[in-house]
Amino acid sequence: MEWAPMRGTAQEIIRFGESSFSFEVSVRTKRTNLQYSIEIGREEKSRGGFRVLRETLKFRSRTIYTSHPGGGDPVDQQDDEAHLLLRMEKTGDQRRLGARIAVRPDQPALTQIRDHTKRVVKSHKDIADDLVDTLASIRFLDLVPDAMRRPAFPGQAVLGDGGENLPTVLQEICADPKRKEVFTEWVRELTPMDVADFEFPRDPITGLVQLVIKEVGRKSISAYSASDGTLRFLAMLAAILGTSPAKLYFFEEIDNGIHPSRLRLLLDLIEGQTAKGGIQVVSTTHSPDLLSMIGDLTFTNTSVTFRSRHSASSKICPVAELPEAKKLRSAQGLGRLHASGWMEDALAFTEEEADPEGSEE
Repeated sequence: MEWAPMRGTAQEIIRFGESSFSFEVSVRTKRTNLQYSIEIGREEKSRGGFRVLRETLKFRSRTIYTSHPGGGDPVDQQDDEAHLLLRMEKTGDQRRLGARIAVRPDQPALTQIRDHTKRVVKSHKDIADDLVDTLASIRFLDLVPDAMRRPAFPGQAVLGDGGENLPTVLQEICADPKRKEVFTEWVRELTPMDVADFEFPRDPITGLVQLVIKEVGRKSISAYSASDGTLRFLAMLAAILGTSPAKLYFFEEIDNGIHPSRLRLLLDLIEGQTAKGGIQVVSTTHSPDLLSMIGDLTFTNTSVTFRSRHSASSKICPVAELPEAKKLRSAQGLGRLHASGWMEDALAFTEEEADPEGSEE
């Protein structure tokens, strides 16, 4: 599991004078109910500059492992500077405490549990692996036109975070006639091109696979000549309609490079595919046009991110929870409310209502 690096420098991950940062994630499905938390602090002595300070994995009401069990447990003291100590869940004939294990502190214990062959039982390893697999199925796509234009090595079936491997991902989709038909129909709807087919010629010297779009009338356009918007459409379609879609996609500025007349179709595609329950999509946007088009279900899951003048941190608030949001959306449209600055005004108002003393300072 490897994601593209975050924006900014390592020193900027921990901000505003804090000594550490943490996050928690819950995974709930019909078969899985996992809760995972991790806290990471600076560690100048390590090569990466960070150290895991705390980590816990829970399965339903059970604690599979934790670095701070409490209750006088010696593991809670973390007196081994070279390792992060974990207390595993008690199993089998262990009477009082589960096994104590030591893992490297420069990476999550979650990815190290599998390597402990003697002191970690298989059921605990399987639970950790389930979460690793779930996290690995989260994709952060920040599509780069130049990356999508480049030829790809044969057999690459996974789209890169910047859109790498687009030719071979599309080649795999087109190998299935039914999937190809659905894909081609969406391309025709979403782009001004009258697409008839796709071709995937190989470079005679390097063997790399290239992308060529064939329009009606046998006009062929290579990926090098296609517009940025067309390539973004192709990549988003490939991600969502591909043979092995991820469970969760993040798209930054999903409307970037997309003609306003095509936004409705793109939104229909995403809302339709997510409604089937197989995938989830999280996207950012500043587009009033796009916000005016979203359906009721998408509206209930739309949030606004803002920076409070009384806090150094950003906050996320569901738009539907803002005062009179549903009524105003129905009367004026969410895009108009966004363009007029109503969301910021409503957030400032609710903040002052919640903290009248702080607003006077």
